[in-house]
Amino acid sequence: MSKDKFSFSLIKNNGSARLGKINTLRGSIDTPTFMTVGTQGTIKSVFIEDAISAGAQIILSNTYHLMIRPGVSRIKRVGGLHEFMNCSLPILTDSGGFQIMSLSKLVKIDKKNGAIFNSHIDGKKFILSPEKSIKIQKDLNSDIIMVLDECPKLTNDKKMLSNSLKLSLEWAKRSKSEFGEIPKKALFGIIQGGIYKDLRLESLDGLKNINFDGYALGGLAVGETQKQMFKVLKEVVPSMPSDKPRYLMGVGTPSDILGAVKNGIDMFDCVLPTRSGRTGLAFTWEGRLNLRNAKYKNDDTPINEDVKIRNLNKYSKSYINHLINSNEILASMILTMNNIVFYQDLMKKIRESIQDNKFDDFYNRYINVIWLYLILYTWNKFKKI
Repeated sequence: MSKDKFSFSLIKNNGSARLGKINTLRGSIDTPTFMTVGTQGTIKSVFIEDAISAGAQIILSNTYHLMIRPGVSRIKRVGGLHEFMNCSLPILTDSGGFQIMSLSKLVKIDKKNGAIFNSHIDGKKFILSPEKSIKIQKDLNSDIIMVLDECPKLTNDKKMLSNSLKLSLEWAKRSKSEFGEIPKKALFGIIQGGIYKDLRLESLDGLKNINFDGYALGGLAVGETQKQMFKVLKEVVPSMPSDKPRYLMGVGTPSDILGAVKNGIDMFDCVLPTRSGRTGLAFTWEGRLNLRNAKYKNDDTPINEDVKIRNLNKYSKSYINHLINSNEILASMILTMNNIVFYQDLMKKIRESIQDNKFDDFYNRYINVIWLYLILYTWNKFKKI
């Protein structure tokens, strides 16, 4: 397969878990993969080069936010988002569909024109149609482009969800028409339908008839339980094309990712590693640590002795605790980098376990560690009562 053409190769299955490779013009992506989030053209408090050193192979940015600030023309003028943010990795851009939900108080839906936003920055009016979303993403020179969809809030109103997915299917057709044929880039469709199997399959069937380069599950991780999310995956993923990437949007915790990989998902993104780093939380193989906690004041051990990127293994928990309590930005930098390293290490170990036909063993070991951590945490809290 030509390196100039987007492609996906399924290398092997271990149960429903899949090992694969996505090829793009700017490089290959091993799957399952976790996309480090750079919503506004930057990974908050981390250099791109450090994220690459940690193992990141693809970055995610957001159409709506870049449209609002700094504006597409400013990015297009220098050749696209890669040049603007000094990123050599492939970039996937979300379409702005999630902001239809997250900024719902500032949005009106017009079936013909699309989403009419009042900017969350200055109130200025913006119209994001399916065609405009695709045009913006082309101008950003994204490697993977998402269709514009309506991402509804969690609801049991099945009629509302049905109307919403029909609108999203119409927008998907318009997005595909605007995208045209660009072998070097990919266009992904987004499956909606809430927690209802029949609606999800209706959405998927409509998207398969349009024919996309990859398929994403949207409208999850919006307030439903993990059990509900996994139920949707079990019901829908087996019907998704096996020869194209499967992307679960906005997920999530390590246990979310492991459960989704177990159900056949290839791609993930979430702000959790970076946002947690800015709020004093560190992901480790022993569980999540809250470095704000006073118990770390005299803990002179590093978060992870094996992480040598930026000499992270030379910073003690005591020092990080001091930085947090002093509102020093270095705390965010250290913890965010630690979390990016952890997530990329998690994905690498997942891929290795699939390759060795030992994914279930790896899954069970990790989940058992998490349960033990939760039991100990609950016990310690109980003792203080």
